[in-house]
Amino acid sequence: MLERWDYKKAGVDIDRATEVIGRLRQKALKTIRPEVKEGIGGFAGIFQIGDRWRKPCLVAGSDGVGTKLKVASRLCRHDTVGIDLVAMCVNDVLCVGAEPIFFLDYFACGRLEPSVFEAVLSGIIQGCEEAGCTLLGGETAEMPDMYPDGEYDLAGFAVGIVEEGKIVDGKAIIPGDVLIGLASSGLHSNGFSLVRKVLEYARIPFDAEVEGKSLAEELLRPTRIYVQSILPLLEKVRVKGMAHITGGGIMDNLPRILPGSCRAYVRKEAVPTPWIFRFIQEKGNIPEEEMWRVFNMGVGFVLVVSQEEVEATLHLLAQCGEKAFVLGEVIPGERGVTLG
Repeated sequence: MLERWDYKKAGVDIDRATEVIGRLRQKALKTIRPEVKEGIGGFAGIFQIGDRWRKPCLVAGSDGVGTKLKVASRLCRHDTVGIDLVAMCVNDVLCVGAEPIFFLDYFACGRLEPSVFEAVLSGIIQGCEEAGCTLLGGETAEMPDMYPDGEYDLAGFAVGIVEEGKIVDGKAIIPGDVLIGLASSGLHSNGFSLVRKVLEYARIPFDAEVEGKSLAEELLRPTRIYVQSILPLLEKVRVKGMAHITGGGIMDNLPRILPGSCRAYVRKEAVPTPWIFRFIQEKGNIPEEEMWRVFNMGVGFVLVVSQEEVEATLHLLAQCGEKAFVLGEVIPGERGVTLG
C-alpha cells in the first residue's frame, strides 16, 4: 500500500510558527512607526518615506549572530540573541549617520521549537524597540535535514535613512582629530569561535561561576545598541567618522573610515576592558595582539571628532548614560592602527 505523506510528516509543521507569531503580534506592533503602511503578515512590508526628509538616502546593512548561537543552545537560553541580531545590523547602519527605520529577520532551523522561536523573536522585538525601528517582517524557514535538532541560524537586515548632506563618511578626518570610544557591554557577538574553543580546551563549562560571576550571563550579555545615544549627538556635534567595532576588533574596523593619509593611535590603557577578555586571554594563552584583532576589548563604537568638539561630545554622551572616553587620536601615516 502506498504510504500517505503530508508536510508535517516530512518534518515541517506550518502551524507551529504561525501560532508563535500570532502570540507575539501585539508585542511587534509596539515597534511600528507611523510611516509603516503594511507590516507583519503580508507578503512584503511597506514603509512610506513621506516628506520628513528632503534628499533621503537609503542605507542598508545585513549581519548575523555567529557561533554565539551555539552558546545560547548549550545553555538553553535564547532571550538575548535576538537583541544581538538587531544590534549588529542597526549599529552598522548608524555608522554613516543613518536613522534605522525598519528591520527584517530570517530564522532557519531543522525543526521549529516554539519556546525557542518565541524567545528569539521576543529579543528581536526588544532590540527594535531599543533602536527605535519597526520590525517590518521576516522569514521563518523550517528545513529538516539542513540543521541538526536544537540548532538554528539567524540573519538580520536593517534599512535606515540619512539626508544626503548629513552622510558621515570619514572623508573630513585629518591628523589631530580625536577618537572617542563608547564602552561595550562585553564580548558582544564576535570572537565566539575562539571563546568556545578556549573554554572547551580548558574544560570550563559555559555555566561556570568565575570569581563569583556567572560566566553564562557574561557570554550571553547582548550587544549594545548605540542608536538612541548617537542620533541626538549628530544634531549638535560635527562627527567626522564612526566605526562599529565588531569582528576584527579596533585593528580591522577603525581603518575602514580613515582617509589614506591618516592613522589611528589608540591608547590601550584608556579602555575599560571587562574581565571576560582577560579571562579568555589567560585560559587560552592568547597573544595580546591577537586579542585586539579578534575582540572589541571594551570598545563597542568609535567616533572621530575635532579637538574643539571633544568636551561637548563627552558631555552629551554622558547625559545619554554612555560610558565614553578619549581613546586616542588621528596621526599622519599609512591607514591603520597603532596601539600604544
